[in-house]
Amino acid sequence: MLTFHGIYTPVITPYHDDESINWDALSTLIDHLIDQGVNGIISGGSTGENYTQTVTERITLAEFTQQQINNRVPFVVGTGAMLTADSLALATAARTMQADAILLASPPYSVPTERENALNALQIDRAANLPVMLYNYPGRMATHMGKEFLDRVGRSRNFCGIKDSSGDLNHMHMLAREYPHIALGCGMDDQALEFFVWGAQFWVAGGSNFLMKEHIALYEACALRGDFTTGRRIMTALLPLMQLLEQGGKFVQSIKHGVTMNGFAAGGVRKPLRDLNKDDKRKLAEVTRTLRTTIAAITQDSP
Repeated sequence: MLTFHGIYTPVITPYHDDESINWDALSTLIDHLIDQGVNGIISGGSTGENYTQTVTERITLAEFTQQQINNRVPFVVGTGAMLTADSLALATAARTMQADAILLASPPYSVPTERENALNALQIDRAANLPVMLYNYPGRMATHMGKEFLDRVGRSRNFCGIKDSSGDLNHMHMLAREYPHIALGCGMDDQALEFFVWGAQFWVAGGSNFLMKEHIALYEACALRGDFTTGRRIMTALLPLMQLLEQGGKFVQSIKHGVTMNGFAAGGVRKPLRDLNKDDKRKLAEVTRTLRTTIAAITQDSP
């Protein structure tokens, strides 16, 4: 069974100006992420703009990503979709390509009960028969993965991790205390330090698409060394970016522009979203420059 640990990057989907997929850019970015030390890569997450892609596109992207990774780090296939049939198609494809795990979110908009959501998750699990990283994001899905849900999906041993993006620290406490057999993962970037204090083993971090070393530095200080004094210093430097990403309303646009600032082709976002304006770009550049300088000094001082 796969053990989720470290920084998992939900990789962006680079586009050409006509919104077609830039395969060369994706290939280069995947190699760079692995070279910089990320611990796993997720294809088909919302950071990859899955909500703008057909199931066929998502499967093709997953197959390409897996080939490019070439067993260097764990590979996770996102199965989140509004239609159960689409999620089953993605889960079946993940099983066929022998992915390392799937990312399983609640179906958006339909607002299933916890029982309905659990039965849906178990059906997708049966189609994949792979380790499952759950994705709890009630702010987007309008459905919470609470105790009833977790107890029901616990009938399958495949459910071995949860990316919690609820923003609710009490829910995170409950996960850590009552479901220790499900690896706790941070999905709310501005709460990363709190997650690590409570024993989170991994962090699905959109910002690691362009700030790999800085995200890894926080993980290593907290999760590997238990050095929360250094961790607080690193998180203090990261918080302006985390707040910009989580509260600025332009998460994917900011991530893609961050990749562009690193000198890699990312392209714009597919509609209905729009790219950052000049003021947004300038603010992101300033925040990024400051945190890089600060964290470099912190890590140089640390053992």
